[in-house]
Amino acid sequence: MLKGIKVIDFTNYLPGPFATLRLAELDAEIIKVEPPEGDPARHMGISEQGNGLVFLANNRQKKSISLNLKEKEGYDTALKLIANADVVIESFRPGVMEKLGLGYETVRTVKPDIIYCSISGYGQKGSLSKLGNHDLNYMALSGVLAQFKDRTCKPVHPSITLGDYIGGFAANERILAGLVSRVLTGKGSYHSISITDQLVSLLGNHVMVEKEDGEGTGIKALNGSIISYALYETRDGRYMSLGALEPKFWVNFCQANGHEDWNSAHFSTTDDANPVFQELTVLFKSKTFYEWIEFAQKVDCCMAPVLEIGELSTNPYFREKKLIFASTWGDYQVKMHSDLKQESIAPPPQKNEHRNEILNNILI
Repeated sequence: MLKGIKVIDFTNYLPGPFATLRLAELDAEIIKVEPPEGDPARHMGISEQGNGLVFLANNRQKKSISLNLKEKEGYDTALKLIANADVVIESFRPGVMEKLGLGYETVRTVKPDIIYCSISGYGQKGSLSKLGNHDLNYMALSGVLAQFKDRTCKPVHPSITLGDYIGGFAANERILAGLVSRVLTGKGSYHSISITDQLVSLLGNHVMVEKEDGEGTGIKALNGSIISYALYETRDGRYMSLGALEPKFWVNFCQANGHEDWNSAHFSTTDDANPVFQELTVLFKSKTFYEWIEFAQKVDCCMAPVLEIGELSTNPYFREKKLIFASTWGDYQVKMHSDLKQESIAPPPQKNEHRNEILNNILI
């Protein structure tokens, strides 16, 4: 879909590389500009082979060139790359690209129709914009982390950097919108993505509900407070998710378990004082995790297992879509677009691997 679109990627770590990986799977050419020491993600979560797992997971299908942007040669090369490109994406702290002479206002003088996207924690302007922070901070400040609490109302430390991924999605959304706009107007555009702002954008329902009745956990039917939309422990200590919001699904569930008498308790609370909730808890603990999985595949009641990461690659759903695949270079990768076929997949690049190829192309 994006064949012929060239992206100059100045990003490191996760949000930007995740964004450009998704663009790469849409056939865009991604030229990853790394500092002399390489993307720091090359050194995060080291594998047995000495490679950074975070880098390996997010940088296939890309080309690498190493440039020292503080030196004239590196700077001049970066400008030439941009002059031959369609998109620039960067994730430095606000003001860094300007100091390097590669900010949007400078870049547009050599490439007027460039689509330029900056990813940062708090945006390019404002009282927090220049402060260093990470995903956990963005989730905390945005109000999203407060939606993950245990039964004692203590925030649960997430094991996924949700903000980074949401920021990557948002960057792609704006880049693609910029490319469409360029077709329509012939003009380039600048886009500032604040990861914190993007996280807040997930909370429209929550803000509406809180202003209406003071409830800070969103729509009650979806926050685990009713028995038909909740998590339940199985006999072997695993968990199943039940999402039988619509009456037909709840009726299916109740009938399949011989409890038509529960039909009227559809929206009753997950409260220990609720006898149906107590019975439902006992019911789930009467069967094993895999027995409930078999039940969920036979009874149409909106039920799914809470899978662990190690179970994904062997789960029938993911296997038939080949979402998680063994790469030809010896690791496991996750597809970004499950419905698209790729004729060939290039491994994550070695640092500076494509220097000669890239330089030859910009000199033509």
